[in-house]
Amino acid sequence: MKPDAVTLSVLNGRLEQIADEMDATLFRSAFNPIIAEAHDASHGLYDATTGETLVQGKSGLPIFVGVMAFAVKAVIDKAASQGGVSPGDVWIFNDPYDGGTHLSDFRLVKPVFRDEKVFCYLASVGHWHDVGGNVPGNYNPAATECFQEGMLIPPVKLFDKGEYRQDIVDILSANSRLPLSLYGDLNAQINALELGEQRLCALLNDYGDEMVAATFIELKARAAKMMRANISQLPNGSVSAEDYLDNDGIVDEPLTIALDLTVDGDRLTLDFSRSSKACAGPVNISRSTTVAACYVALKHVFGEVPANAGVLEPVDFIIEDASLLSVVAPKPVGGYTETILRLIDVVFQAMAQISPADAMAPAYGTINALSLSGHRQSGQRWVMFSFFGGGHGAHASGDGLNHGNAPISTATIPPLEILEAAYPVCFTQWALRPDSGGAGQFRGGLGAVYEIKLLEEQARGFLFGERGKFAPPGVVGGQPAACNQFSWRHNDEQMQPLLISKVVGIELVKNGSVLLETPGGGGYGDPASRDNASIAEDIRLEYITTEHAASAYGYTASGGLS
Repeated sequence: MKPDAVTLSVLNGRLEQIADEMDATLFRSAFNPIIAEAHDASHGLYDATTGETLVQGKSGLPIFVGVMAFAVKAVIDKAASQGGVSPGDVWIFNDPYDGGTHLSDFRLVKPVFRDEKVFCYLASVGHWHDVGGNVPGNYNPAATECFQEGMLIPPVKLFDKGEYRQDIVDILSANSRLPLSLYGDLNAQINALELGEQRLCALLNDYGDEMVAATFIELKARAAKMMRANISQLPNGSVSAEDYLDNDGIVDEPLTIALDLTVDGDRLTLDFSRSSKACAGPVNISRSTTVAACYVALKHVFGEVPANAGVLEPVDFIIEDASLLSVVAPKPVGGYTETILRLIDVVFQAMAQISPADAMAPAYGTINALSLSGHRQSGQRWVMFSFFGGGHGAHASGDGLNHGNAPISTATIPPLEILEAAYPVCFTQWALRPDSGGAGQFRGGLGAVYEIKLLEEQARGFLFGERGKFAPPGVVGGQPAACNQFSWRHNDEQMQPLLISKVVGIELVKNGSVLLETPGGGGYGDPASRDNASIAEDIRLEYITTEHAASAYGYTASGGLS
């Protein structure tokens, strides 16, 4: 049985809608603003045997969907070692080395049974507010092993044949500084899976199991065929790209992310052998996370290809076992976001050498994970954890996006109104950062300026960022953007991190503040090719200063190009 074109289109839309409804259910039900407002979560449907991605939602994080294929396979293997799965089972875990990312991201995996056989798996992942560890919010930039980052839970049953395991929930709650937030997020994920199962079973009843299973096969085959066609249009050969992390949070030395990309007919090889070895600090990632990051990067480059496991079918990976891109426990991995952003950056830079007309410059390259925490006068604990935006890279069709979110996701930046309502802070600045986008024929998008004042008596905080030393580069002759900058005011003294972009132990007293100035995106093309009207408009909108216009573009208001 093979679906015709109309049926395939209808079923693809229905299947995507199931994942989208699961996303919406979680976003509307979660207690934690990182999920409810920022949408740091995702859902998908996965193969019953291999765990491969079948369908993903459009609202969640693509990096989660990519790595969840490994997570579902981990559950399949664990269940097989324990006698198999049963109707009503739901597995929960956050193991970052076994299909995970970092300890904050909790995964729930549920088999959907039809005629006493597993038809497919549904999976939900969300970033929980606090899961223990040395620092509130868990992005510990000084961690040297995973035990300093939070509780590590291997795949275990949350529901056993439909029976809720309260003992598992008690263990999770006891290890969180914010157990009520954990309770709300957990139940929201459970509800999302239950809704997904209801919607999928209704679809199967309408169209039949065989037709939907055939649709999965056809969608994957089409994605693989489109990827091969796209790759075959690129010129054969190899190119190389290197980019850098500021440091690992422990030793102030740069780390290299290097890619040798080879096109051979309709196959693509991504070789990361020249990348740095595993490091002491928490910017390591697992191999599955590396593959998932490349999946996201390739989807940016080939945006019309359907999002499923077929995307990676014509792609080969070479990743050294000793690399920071393939670590195992107990190496710390809490700052995985910074490393996968650099992976995406090197893919963009390599593709710019192969196909300049389709190229885009790297975005701002850091989520700037910031946490402030303390106790209210009532004694109640509060933990504000959030991430922040920056500029996106320019491309062959125009300027980069101002103040967007990281290209690993479709998440949103939490609104300041939500943060101010939830925590004892006040934003005294939330603005675009002039001159932060890379110059070029097309300008990189602008970063942002955030200044946050403390309203309580005291607080402690940390920042886990990047791009403090190595600015987001331009492509095809475009110029780099501005670097990341962070400081905080304590007792009328403005202080800066010794490690530039990473710091723990920030001490604030009432009316003290933190100041974050985020990078823009890299520029595209020779700045000398930018037209005078665009430069003048940038000056009028205060995107760039007259001084920057003169130095970066040779432009003067009186006479155009000097």
